Amino acid sequence: MGRSFVMEFAEDLILRLMEDPAERDRKTREYIYAIKAQCNKTKEMWSLPLRPYGFWTFDRFNAQMRWDSQISQVPGRRDPYDDILLDIEKAGNRTDQK
Repeated sequence: MGRSFVMEFAEDLILRLMEDPAERDRKTREYIYAIKAQCNKTKEMWSLPLRPYGFWTFDRFNAQMRWDSQISQVPGRRDPYDDILLDIEKAGNRTDQK
């Protein structure tokens, strides 16, 4: 009688210390779904632009483009009419020198 009581007590103790497999699966599933939702939210945020619409046309941004000669005089940003005026001036200087 003493042995069976000890075995029964030990078995009960072990079962109480062990976690329920269904509960463990439920917690794991909830955790995985929470992480998946967080990942989907992060991917959605990554698909948005970093700058708001029209950011590159703000006066503050364009002001630097105007006053910084290194940036403002590069090909593609330089005013094409400035190039035409320079060509006309060069042509005029060549005829004046002759």
